[in-house]
Amino acid sequence: MAADPSAAAGVRVPDTKLAVEATELVRDTTDDLVYHHSRRVFLFGALQGHRRDLSFDPELLYIGALFHDLGLGERFRSSGRRFEVDSADEARGFLRARGVPEDGVRRVWTAIALHTTPGIPAFMEPEVALVTAGVEYDVLGIGYGDISDADRAAVVALHPRPDFKRRILASFTEGIRPKPETTFGNVKADVLQHYVPGFERGDFVRTVLESPWPE
Repeated sequence: MAADPSAAAGVRVPDTKLAVEATELVRDTTDDLVYHHSRRVFLFGALQGHRRDLSFDPELLYIGALFHDLGLGERFRSSGRRFEVDSADEARGFLRARGVPEDGVRRVWTAIALHTTPGIPAFMEPEVALVTAGVEYDVLGIGYGDISDADRAAVVALHPRPDFKRRILASFTEGIRPKPETTFGNVKADVLQHYVPGFERGDFVRTVLESPWPE
C-alpha cells in the first residue's frame, strides 16, 4: 500500500477545501463500490494524463471522477434522464454553490456527461478526456498495459476492487433499469440486454424508417 494514504503511484489526491467537501459528499451518498471506483478513475486518469504529457487541473479532474456515477443512486432512478446527466448536474450545482468559475464548471459537467460516449472526449479538454480515460481503464481495461504493474498495484491497494466486474455491472443495472429508454444509442443498452429479461433495445434504423416523415 502507498505510504501516503492520499496518494498512489506518485499521484496525490487533491486536498483543497473543495476536494475535501466533494469527497465527504460522495462518501456519504454512495456505497464503497462507487466510491472506490471513482477514486481509481481519478488516479488512473491522472496517470494517463502524465503519460500523455497533458496539462490538466487535478481538482477539476478529481471532481469529475468523483461525481461521474452519482446519478446511479436511488434518488435519481425516477428522473427519466440519463444517469450521466443527473451526475453532471449534481456536480455543476456543487461547484456553482462554491463559486467555481463557469469554465471549470463546464469542463466538469462535460467530462461527466460524456464519459460513456466513446470516441469524442479524447479530442476535448484534458479534464474531459481524462475522466473518460480513467473510466475506460478501470471498467474496460482499455490501455491496461499503458500503466506499469507497480503503479496499477499501488492504486488498487489504496482502493481495492473485489469482484469488481460483477458488482459494477449490477450497479449499472440497478441504476438504469427504471429508465430503459435512456439507453438508446449508448453503451448501457448492452447492460440491460444482458441483465433485464424482456428488455428491447432501441433500433436506430427502425426509428428512422418508422418516423412520421412520409419518405
